[in-house]
Amino acid sequence: MALSSMTGFARSHGASGPYTFEWELKSVNAKGFDLRLRLPPGWDELEAHAKKRASEALARGTVYANFNLKRANALSAVRINEDVLASVVKAASQLAGKIDAVAPSVDGLLGIKGVIEVVEPESSQEEDEAARAVAAACFDEALTNLVAMRKREGVVLGQVLSQRMDEIEALASKAEAAPGRKPEAVRARLADQVAALIETSERFDADRLTQEALLIAAKADIREELDRIASHVSQARELIGKGGPVGRRLDFLAQEFHREVNTCCSKSNDIELTNTALEMKNVVEQFREQVQNLE
Repeated sequence: MALSSMTGFARSHGASGPYTFEWELKSVNAKGFDLRLRLPPGWDELEAHAKKRASEALARGTVYANFNLKRANALSAVRINEDVLASVVKAASQLAGKIDAVAPSVDGLLGIKGVIEVVEPESSQEEDEAARAVAAACFDEALTNLVAMRKREGVVLGQVLSQRMDEIEALASKAEAAPGRKPEAVRARLADQVAALIETSERFDADRLTQEALLIAAKADIREELDRIASHVSQARELIGKGGPVGRRLDFLAQEFHREVNTCCSKSNDIELTNTALEMKNVVEQFREQVQNLE
């Protein structure tokens, strides 16, 4: 199973009877899954179908689904509301005897609100049911295209994440081979520090200082952190190869990488090792940012 991105866009068109319609789907990053629909009045029946299909196909991401509908070859009819018109004429006649005013014109009467009504053409139940079925199939088509686009982006993300793992592994190997980590280098630094302390005062116990120095050296060892980084690299590669909705698990590994690299930085007492750890920290951050886009 391939990796999938959480971002994508798709559009589909359809027609049935007098109706033409268009679905437009857009998905963005999110912690969970959420489908947000915009449907025209009278087409709410599509909501259940859309939510069911989308939840089956997608695990994460916020999906905005807009359904645009047009009815072709259907002209609205204009009708005069006789009751309202009669009431207006009667009121005008009553006022004519009380005030000196010009008799109302036809266009003036028709311009009064409620005199003219625009009547939408009646729809056929059979036509509407057929159109809803086609619109549902049209949504499935758009959803399929959206999933395909997210998978294409997921392939690219997988390649980028694999490159980041290669970089982290190479930097971990560099840290492993850092001259400052070798026992003889550590002993030499500690010996120099102990000698300098003894020279400053005769009260220092050389044996006690040596023991403390060795304890500090043991605490500064990053062997355990490097082993865990190697384990995380192995797990990340396995998840990337497995594919599917693994974004959350990779995000957790990114946090673990960050923790181990920070510990390496804090323990380091060698400039080269510190620079290597800082470089690794930068790669880990790049890995974490890319993982945020995965389903």
